[in-house]
Amino acid sequence: MAADSTSAAIPTKTVSVESIRSQFPILSREVKGKPLVYLDNGATAQKPLAVIEAMDTYYREHNANVHRGVHTLSEEATDLYEGARSKVAALLGAASPREVVFARNVTSAFNLVARSWGAANLGPGDRILLTEMEHHANIVPWYMVARQTGAELEFAPIDDEGRLDRAALTEALGRSPKVFAFTHVSNVLGTRNPVVEIAAEAKAAGALTVIDGAQAVPKFPVSVTEIGADFYGFTGHKLYGPTGIGVMWGRRELWEAMEPFEGGGSMINKVTPEKITWASVPAKFEAGTPPIAEAAGLAAAVDWVQSVGFPAIEAHEIELTAYALPRLAEVPGLKIFGPEDTAGREGIISFELEGVHPHDVSEILDRHGVAVRAGHHCAQILMRRLDVSATTRASFAVYNTTAEVDTLIEALHDARRIFGL
Repeated sequence: MAADSTSAAIPTKTVSVESIRSQFPILSREVKGKPLVYLDNGATAQKPLAVIEAMDTYYREHNANVHRGVHTLSEEATDLYEGARSKVAALLGAASPREVVFARNVTSAFNLVARSWGAANLGPGDRILLTEMEHHANIVPWYMVARQTGAELEFAPIDDEGRLDRAALTEALGRSPKVFAFTHVSNVLGTRNPVVEIAAEAKAAGALTVIDGAQAVPKFPVSVTEIGADFYGFTGHKLYGPTGIGVMWGRRELWEAMEPFEGGGSMINKVTPEKITWASVPAKFEAGTPPIAEAAGLAAAVDWVQSVGFPAIEAHEIELTAYALPRLAEVPGLKIFGPEDTAGREGIISFELEGVHPHDVSEILDRHGVAVRAGHHCAQILMRRLDVSATTRASFAVYNTTAEVDTLIEALHDARRIFGL
């Protein structure tokens, strides 16, 4: 399926959910006497044994610092770390592993781009174009750089269904922004943006494109070459991998031209009292001891999702979403935000229950063992557009089931009963 496809067609390959669930130890536990129903995957996904064991093996057998050592353990650790970079590059369809920079998370990666590229290339009156559906990770760094450089922020609007207003976006791109930073999949609405078309339009307008792929990479194939982006970031912990590691892919010529954001060990070539020269990309942007164990875990996560297969993952989540949307609509007083069907949306569903604060909804669901997210989801610009202060969000992964959706619905009916609705 194309990287920007909004087709609702479901691939034919399926998954054995029982087999997959057996690989996630945490899914066997109970919460408040109830089987855990984990529907907070948009915040972080659970980890399969393959990831847990990869990190355990690193610490048990290979623990050492990377790159500088010539002893066996250091060489083994370096191979694991750089091997993870190669696997991520292949996952993203990158031309070279050297286009992949590791950070502590994707937020850190966006800060890297905003500070290293933005500070050098933006000035008074320059426009930074964002969208109303952005996560704060792809807003706040640009706001900080705008304050530093005198650039101006502009937000492309969404329509009432939760999709980008393409006419308004075209108009905004016509004002010649220097950079356009936007999400591939909304972390609140589940909206899947047509990134190939948008990136091409932005390129024609002369804008650098920076894409937030945190909610996309775990769900379907992503090819940065096909998309035609300048930068594309995601985070390991949403891809069934560990926390503590994020990824920013960028075009090699951009990395080469940029100054480093952080200084210290590993990112230098030579240090003298008179002059310091930088290491080559990607080391130039990875100061200090990197997330070695986390890279080993991320590599295992990449292997794991590829063993399951993105067609199967995507099909399963579309099926769950298609099941959940009408079931949620059965709950009186419940309003769903975002696209009304599975065309152009992923397995992320935000909603409000009339008369009940999302935090109270979440607390009652937790009594049933159901884990969801409640709040503004680091998307306050979007909350203002939706005219709410917060929502409740259920988000799916490949190990979730329709029976768990049923439990969610039962718990929501209980919330209505408790609040006398």
